[in-house]
Amino acid sequence: MDRSTIIGLVLILGIFAVWNFVVAPSQEEIDAQQRYQDSIAALNEAALIAPEEVAPAFTADEVSSIDDSTRQAQFGATFGQFASSAVGTDETVTLENDLMIVTLATKGGHIKQVELKEYAKIIEDEEGNESKLPLYLLEDERNRFEYTLPAVGVAGEGIKTSALYFTPEVSGNTISMRARTSTGGYFEQRYTIKDGTYLLDYDVRMEGLGQALNTQGGALTLQWDNYFDKIEKNSQYEANYSTMYFKPIDDGTDYCSCTSSDTEEVEEQRLKWIAGSQQFFTSALIANDGFAKGAVLETETYDDVDVAENLKKVSARVQLPVTNPNSDIIGMQLYVGPNEFDRLRAIGHDLSDVISFGQSIFGAINRWVIRPLFQFLSSFIGNMGIAILVLTILVKLLVYPLTYKMLVSNVKMQLLKPELEKMKAKHKDDAQAQQMEQMKMYQEYGASPLGGCLPMVLQMPIWFALYRFFPASIEFRQENFLWANDLSTYDVLTKIPEWIPFMQGHISLFAVLWAVTTVIYAYYNSKHMDYSAQPMMKYFQYVMPLLFLGFFNSFAAGLTAYLFFSNTFNIAQTIITKNFLIDHDKLKKKMNANKKKPKKKSGFSARLQEALKEQQRQAAEAEAKKKKK
Repeated sequence: MDRSTIIGLVLILGIFAVWNFVVAPSQEEIDAQQRYQDSIAALNEAALIAPEEVAPAFTADEVSSIDDSTRQAQFGATFGQFASSAVGTDETVTLENDLMIVTLATKGGHIKQVELKEYAKIIEDEEGNESKLPLYLLEDERNRFEYTLPAVGVAGEGIKTSALYFTPEVSGNTISMRARTSTGGYFEQRYTIKDGTYLLDYDVRMEGLGQALNTQGGALTLQWDNYFDKIEKNSQYEANYSTMYFKPIDDGTDYCSCTSSDTEEVEEQRLKWIAGSQQFFTSALIANDGFAKGAVLETETYDDVDVAENLKKVSARVQLPVTNPNSDIIGMQLYVGPNEFDRLRAIGHDLSDVISFGQSIFGAINRWVIRPLFQFLSSFIGNMGIAILVLTILVKLLVYPLTYKMLVSNVKMQLLKPELEKMKAKHKDDAQAQQMEQMKMYQEYGASPLGGCLPMVLQMPIWFALYRFFPASIEFRQENFLWANDLSTYDVLTKIPEWIPFMQGHISLFAVLWAVTTVIYAYYNSKHMDYSAQPMMKYFQYVMPLLFLGFFNSFAAGLTAYLFFSNTFNIAQTIITKNFLIDHDKLKKKMNANKKKPKKKSGFSARLQEALKEQQRQAAEAEAKKKKK
């Protein structure tokens, strides 16, 4: 090889090396191309995995050099005409009013979280120190709020909107989230907020999707999964008041089980709204014209809510009616806020039923008697604990005429006790004769051992109603009174070991005071009662408060405070009425005069005495036969 040939080869190699260096892609371009190839590989596996699991690993800027036809070819099998919305960057935009901040995610176009400005979440460390945190709803990363778009040319159910990137457009207090198609159409979610409300106008809009979607079924499927965060101190109780509610258009409100996992399938009714409701907060979706038929509502509970990550999971699968995918608007509203009765009732459609006042007569008492009464009291009483005290006084004054009659009956039994003891000594070996003579004496003197039951029976509906009222009324949430810092949950006098049964690791002072005053009241009120026929009842009335202490120990301090106040007033009324308002001598004369009057036996009394006589006769015959043997 001559010298000229060698020089030529060197020059050629040099030129090739320079050219290769100049035109070779940069490292950034190599990385972007690799991510693109990885995404294509993932999309090729779409037949084996769900579309929502396919997440392109590159941004729109990185694939800007890829023309629409290439992109459509690569993504079409999974995203159809929505291929252009299959790539993007997950960002957030916000809407805000005076009550809340709503954060929206561009991926999926759904609400990512809602912060309620006027409410807080209080957490407690191991030493009992409390800290206030912002209160968020719909904040769990595992939440789903996605539509299934029946896209033409896409296998399976269709495209999940949670896999699409929506383009936000902000106009005043409205944000429009649009997922566009390659043909110029779009699927839009529009959110509008106003001041003074937790209610958002929420519309789903479809434009130019006639060729992109197969909507022959006339409905669009929405899947809503909501993992409830633990917000209140008593997680177990909060879980028992949390579930999925739903309202058929032509029927009453219904709900899934609050205490166990449950599934409700509503096939033949159209729903007006669905709502995932916790103890004090609700996230509800209300359809202006109702959802289409075919809904599935679910709740999922956890075995040990105290150690579980979340309080509960609620889900709803509903159908939205679609009339024309080329141009259609499905109007809805989203309520994300507190369970304030007046606010929910103003929305209408029985949405206030999500507040757990109860569905029976006790719920009616809570809604239309106790709640308005507390609302009236709180209008001029700044402390809810004082309002509970005033309510106790009002109830006691209301039933005092009956209480007075009960105490008169008790005094009669007290005055009659010496006569009863003489009678029992006379018939000490004949229990049946004692029963007959005792009934006769009650009738002659105008006394009744059951005379004190009526006031208690009349107050029982109030007690049962209050049992549901305090833990369901947000007005008592985080309201302080004396040593209690939250009247909607238990107060804590001191912490105790968790292994102590029934006490849940603490002692509630209001619950202890209720138990102590119940024992005192039972002792004072029954000092002169005759328990010879049922001696165990004498001791049961003292054991009962101790048995119920474990139950009330973890109950709302508002209720245990009311019960403590009620017992205190009962004791005071009993002492004052018996010792100062009832003339014992005058009552004794009246009883003696009543004895002398001729008595007309009632049908029931006559039948009862005849039954006792027959029972006594049969016992005598049996005894006689026994002696003959």
